[in-house]
Amino acid sequence: MDTEQIDAYLRHIGAERPAAPTSRALHDLHLAHLRSVPFENLSIHLGQDIELTDKALVSKVVDAHRGGFCYELNGAFAALLKALGFDVALLQARVYDDTGELGIPFDHLALRVLTEDGGDWLADVGFGAHSELPLAYADRGEQADPAGTFRIAETPDGDLDVVKDGKRQYLVDPRPRALADFKAGAWYHRTSPDSHFTRSLVCSRLIDAGRVTLSGRTLKTTAGGERETLELTTEAEVLAAYERHFGITLEREPHVRGGE
Repeated sequence: MDTEQIDAYLRHIGAERPAAPTSRALHDLHLAHLRSVPFENLSIHLGQDIELTDKALVSKVVDAHRGGFCYELNGAFAALLKALGFDVALLQARVYDDTGELGIPFDHLALRVLTEDGGDWLADVGFGAHSELPLAYADRGEQADPAGTFRIAETPDGDLDVVKDGKRQYLVDPRPRALADFKAGAWYHRTSPDSHFTRSLVCSRLIDAGRVTLSGRTLKTTAGGERETLELTTEAEVLAAYERHFGITLEREPHVRGGE
């Protein structure tokens, strides 16, 4: 990324260029990204390609004003962090389902970020409703976050369980990977009928004291512990909601495969 691209990315997420790649700067960028760039799987249901390269991912977020799922969001965020001088490693993880079973290898992409002031962090802007701030990578105790209580626990095999409010979220392999290593996982999640991404439609973004989520035609807003649900009835209302709440302009309404 050149200086112009870095500045455009920072403007898009409403963040200042940090003077140095410090832990404080990482925390600020992490939160700004979650508040500005939605977690969404619209491309899957719009028949759009998903290209896992730094250039394509940054362009989708900055130029197209779109979001994405884990590979896209954490891939783009990693490109920005590297351009700003952070030491970033891409990590593959397997996600736990509701029954406690693990998903496929390269199920998820998370980031390990080292900072100039000695910080060692697990950063993740691509897991939907997850931690709002990076987690201390080497800390094995409970970590308080605005989104809940987190813990990183080492397994007998040397992997890391990421736990939120007592529930295991995903299992991290600590070995660094390349972005291209995640292509098979991304292909699976955008094509397989067994992937929850092909069976559901979601667009979600962190807001002050809550979250706004559009699932199909159901718009849910949570703020201060209060939840408001609105059922949209027309395509025009859905497209307006995407633009108003997520800054996403679409020519047509996406539908889950097989849906009407």
